[in-house]
Amino acid sequence: GLGVQQDYVQARQWWEKAAGRGDAQAQAHLGWLYVEGKGVPQSFDKAIHWFRLAAQHGVVSAQCNLGWFYFQGKGVSKDYTKARQWWVKAAAQGDTQAQFQLGLLYANGQSVPQNHTEAARWYRLAAEQGNEQGQYNLGARYYKGEGVPQDYVHAYMWWNLASAQGNEQARKDRDSVALMMTPVQIAEAQRLAREWKPKK
Repeated sequence: GLGVQQDYVQARQWWEKAAGRGDAQAQAHLGWLYVEGKGVPQSFDKAIHWFRLAAQHGVVSAQCNLGWFYFQGKGVSKDYTKARQWWVKAAAQGDTQAQFQLGLLYANGQSVPQNHTEAARWYRLAAEQGNEQGQYNLGARYYKGEGVPQDYVHAYMWWNLASAQGNEQARKDRDSVALMMTPVQIAEAQRLAREWKPKK
């Protein structure tokens, strides 16, 4: 709806022309129209068709979305291995949601042996780029000492950062862990959070 009246049917028609000529972004956009049922009847089958074409051309969002379809078993049989394969491709290009999802797979042992160290590694990659879910889960790793040494200072720091993005559970957990910390530890955690900068 920029400069023209919003019209999903017209959008679909133009994207279909571009997608038919191999434009991967147009293919990804068509996938979303079919997911949302905007300008077209909702169809996970058609969404997956377009996302797969875009994903094979390296469109990160499409790779991440395909992973989600396989993880949820929507439009395809549930398959954690295929979900992981698509998320690995997206994560390699810096997609923080794919990195977070890989952390979950390793934390829960879905399609891979449970590995808390590997879960923490993926959560950290997402967290360091500013992914709020990654920050929350990395804080939980530090709190429990799963995959990383137990460290309340870093648990507080990551929960503080996630809380600043609106994560209410992170705020509650941060305040709870503060009751087990000294004033010096809290000050250090707050300093680390203040000085933190997202990695590009």
